[in-house]
Amino acid sequence: MPQSAYPEIRKLDLFAAMAEDHFQTLMRGAYVQNFPAHIDLIAEGEPSDFLHIVLSGSVDLFAQWNGRDTSMATVRPISTFILAATIREAPYLMSARTLEKSRIVLIPSQDVRAVFDIDANFARAIVTELAQRYRAVIKTQKDLKLRTSLERLANYILRQQKRAGGGPTFGLEFEKRRLASVLGMTPENLSRAFKGLDPYGVVVDGTRITIGSQTDLERFAKPNPLIDDFTT
Repeated sequence: MPQSAYPEIRKLDLFAAMAEDHFQTLMRGAYVQNFPAHIDLIAEGEPSDFLHIVLSGSVDLFAQWNGRDTSMATVRPISTFILAATIREAPYLMSARTLEKSRIVLIPSQDVRAVFDIDANFARAIVTELAQRYRAVIKTQKDLKLRTSLERLANYILRQQKRAGGGPTFGLEFEKRRLASVLGMTPENLSRAFKGLDPYGVVVDGTRITIGSQTDLERFAKPNPLIDDFTT
């Protein structure tokens, strides 16, 4: 892997505090690769041979069962996937595919585990990241189990508005079919849910959303940082 990529990786919380010689050990076995859009990277059930780092582009983590599939998460630069499988030397629980042209670093899992055993700062950073992801899973479960489909959509719109800068008009993060999967809905239910938000001032034009009444939408959605704030 070219050394020009090292600084970007080193800035990640996962690698920032580890010893330089241990970081170099990881990088010596790593390589970087460019992938076009819609390419499968890993498949659930396969052994976790590599830790992946997304340098550019984006990756969809998804799962399949009995002829159905669902999107689990989107990975954007600069971040890793799937860390838990790497540390446990366990099969992947999710599959991954590129959503667009992506540049990805692959670090052999055996090297990650070896350095984990000897570098306390690296081990602490891994535990911190796994704890953060566990909390994100709990928040997602609360969103799915405690809210109706209309409430999930309303809170997604508020989160996306915040990510887009807070203005009243912004674009959807995903195309609608994928958004339905992310929210645990069918495309037909998503269409009905968008119509169900009409009374709360939400106007939909293709993939553009306009919030006509911020107060009405927030009063209905009741956003909660213990569900909706994935930074805590």
